[in-house]
This record gives sequence, C-alpha cells and structure tokens, in this order.
Amino acid sequence: MRMLINVAETVVADALRGMAAAHPELVVDAENRVIVRRDAPVAQKVALVSGGGSGHEPLHGGFVGPGMLDAACPGEVFTSPVPDQMVRAAAAVDSGNGVLFIVKNYTGDVLNFQMAAELAEDEGVQVASVLVNDDVAVIDSTFTAGRRGTGATLFVEKIAGAAAEEGMPLERVEALARQVVASSRSFGVALSACTTPAKGSPTFDLPAGELELGVGIHGEPGRERRAMMTSREIADFAVDAVLEDLDPRLPVLVLVNGMGATPLLELYGFNAEVRRVLDERGVAVARTLVGNYVTSLDMAGCSVTLCQVDGELLRLWDAPVETAGLRWGR
Repeated sequence: MRMLINVAETVVADALRGMAAAHPELVVDAENRVIVRRDAPVAQKVALVSGGGSGHEPLHGGFVGPGMLDAACPGEVFTSPVPDQMVRAAAAVDSGNGVLFIVKNYTGDVLNFQMAAELAEDEGVQVASVLVNDDVAVIDSTFTAGRRGTGATLFVEKIAGAAAEEGMPLERVEALARQVVASSRSFGVALSACTTPAKGSPTFDLPAGELELGVGIHGEPGRERRAMMTSREIADFAVDAVLEDLDPRLPVLVLVNGMGATPLLELYGFNAEVRRVLDERGVAVARTLVGNYVTSLDMAGCSVTLCQVDGELLRLWDAPVETAGLRWGR
C-alpha cells in the first residue's frame, strides 16, 4: 500500500509540524500533542476542548479557531489522547469562565476525558462535559458502550463554539451542546476499508463488490453487508435509518460527509439523492454541508447526519467561524 508518509511512527508528529507551518493562527505543540488558538485564553469566554484519535481530519484540530474549538488534543491514529494532553489544553485556554469538554462516545475517549476533568478541577478549572452519541447504526460496538459519536460532533462544536464566542455562560453553552446531541442522528456507509500507517494494509476485509451499511469511523462493523448499491439506494437506506430514530418536527441541518477517499463529485451526487429522500418524507432542510469533515483515513464511503434546529440553533450555526477546516462569515 502506497502512503505519503516518512515512517509510521512519526505520522502524527509530522502532520502537526505541517499544520503549524500552514496555520500561524494556531499554536501547535507537536511534542505534547495540543493545538490551541493563538489568542487563547480569550477573556470572559467559555473555552471548548475536544480531541480523539488522529485519522479523522479535519476533526478535531481543523476545527480550532474563532467560532469553534479553543483547543484540540490529537491522539495516535485511532487511539484516544491521554489525560495529560487534555489537562494541558484546558489550562492553556481557560479564562476563568470554565471549559467544556466535547467527547465522542468511544471508551478510551470517555475514560480519559473523565480523568482529565477530575485532574483539571483539582487545579481549579471548572469543567463540564458533553458526550456525542449520534450513530443510529448499532447500539454497542467494538469501541463503545452505547452509540458511537460521529458526524454530529461537527454540529456540536460549531453551535456550542458560536454560543461561547457570544459570551454565554458555561451552563448555557453546555445545555445547547446537549440539545444538539439530542437533536442529531447519523448513519455511515463504507465502500472500502481504510489503511492505518502502522498496519499498512486494510483494517478489515470488505470484498470487492460489497459495502458495509452502518460502518463506524474506525471501520467497526455496521448493520449488514450487501452487494454494491447505487447512490440512490444507499440514500434511501441511510436517510430512512436516521429518520426512523430522529423523526424531526423542525427543519434540519444536513451533513453529507465523506470518509476520506470519496471525491466531491460523488458526494454532491449523493447529496442530491439525500435531498430527494428528505423531500419525499416531508423533511424541511435549513442548511446543507457537503465534504470530507469526519473521516476515516483513506476509507471510501459517506455518512449522513441530520440535526433538527430551532431558530437559536440555526442562528448559531450561521454565526461566523474561522478554522482550518470550516470558515464563513468573518
């Protein structure tokens, strides 16, 4: 397998060095694995910290900046960051108004962020935590107890980030983040397996001509395997799986997300089918975002995330943001 790397052992460190070179608006500590917005801590502002295993870029480091995260903690590929990273990040961004940890529901992330919250509070930092568990494909999985955290993480980080940027208190920012989690559901599909640098070969066996319905962002099994389906058929299956669980009464934000190796030509075509299904089901669409945002290295495939939004959530979604991976309005 050909990969654009030096050696597997330095993939994350090399990526962080490259990120620092490309984004002087960030402070990238490659040794300690912490990415911080350069103007942190921002006075009178709740700080947002997230993180997780590398290989899902631009999540989370690509979402550090005004209007989203104040800091992110990248772990090794598909491996949780450690509590020391999170404590260091919290200390770097805390202005005295508290820190919100945004945690995807994977066992390692949950345990390490929980330990970090306890350690940070021992050092005088007020910490609240929100767990993202939006994947409807399976209840328990290889990496989780309960539903996995996937595409809704972007919605949480953007909307909570906007609320924090406006100066809302920690309790309100946390409540809005929880509202987004409760209002969001996702479903993913793999057309190919991904390849980790350490392994150098596909992480799971997906025979040619088959796809995995309900795959996780580490390649965890989903609901079932089927022979290859058309974009129209995949949209019918994925959107219906989300709507069966969400049953939105309000307009929705739509994220049509690539898993890393699917080109925008195909993603936009898939979005046309997603919109068709939503129109047929009578679901109003408020905004749509299409692209590779919550990825799985070089996996071919896609996911659909819907989040029903009231007027306040939509206003916060539309608020200005300026990060490496998402920017508008500034």
